[in-house]
Amino acid sequence: MRLYGVDFTSAPGKRKAITIAGAVLHEQTLVLQSLTALRDFAAFDAWLMRPGPWLAGFDLPFSLPRELVEHLGWPQDWAALVQQLENISRAGMRCLFKAFCDARPSGNKFAHRATDIPARSSPSMKWVNPPVAYMLHAGAPRLLRSGLVLPGMHGSVRPDSRIALEAYPGMLARSITQASYKSDDRRKQTPERLEARRQIIAALELGATPWRIRVDCAGFRQQLLDDGSGDLLDALLCAVLAAWGWQRRDANYGLPAFDALEGWIVGAGLGVVGDV
Repeated sequence: MRLYGVDFTSAPGKRKAITIAGAVLHEQTLVLQSLTALRDFAAFDAWLMRPGPWLAGFDLPFSLPRELVEHLGWPQDWAALVQQLENISRAGMRCLFKAFCDARPSGNKFAHRATDIPARSSPSMKWVNPPVAYMLHAGAPRLLRSGLVLPGMHGSVRPDSRIALEAYPGMLARSITQASYKSDDRRKQTPERLEARRQIIAALELGATPWRIRVDCAGFRQQLLDDGSGDLLDALLCAVLAAWGWQRRDANYGLPAFDALEGWIVGAGLGVVGDV
């Protein structure tokens, strides 16, 4: 099976690309085979349509919290919800989300999906620091239009399926170090962040994470280290989570019982899915 990790951005361009790590899994070792940068959505849309079978971990939220969806009176079927999102502008979406937050007490402004708790991920309705709501708005409709299968959420897996799992690289990185390892600001791409990337890569190579996937960087190690933005490393981290899910394909890719409207981050809450 071809495996990919996708570090997504809602505004690809010359300065920041959608970054994709391609790999194959040999027993417990993930062998990195390619690192690709896509500078526009046309290239990304074409990439999504490449023939299956393949499985990818995407660093973008697949859906919104049920609490918010019910408050807005939006569809509670994932595909219909994504179509609803596609029919409003980014600015219009932000206004609706801000109004929701403004009516709530301090300290409880945002609604969360259930998966945010074990993954420690930002709420998918958040439009600043980081603007993951914009990633959802730009990315989820593309997954739907491309005909990808989202296990437990949309579609049924066939032998030639292109399968999408939601992945969160920060979850895996934090299992290794709490230190910051990346910045899009070149002035903040410090020796300390370089050392954190070195620590993360070394742990991946040993399989020293709760997900126990060893990584063979196969000649890409220096490139991963030198990328101060962390985009390449984030793509690799997503590929590791995709590989973990692929190992558990006969158990719904390691996903627990979850709300099919909200979705679930692959590998989040290992105790929930009973991993050893």
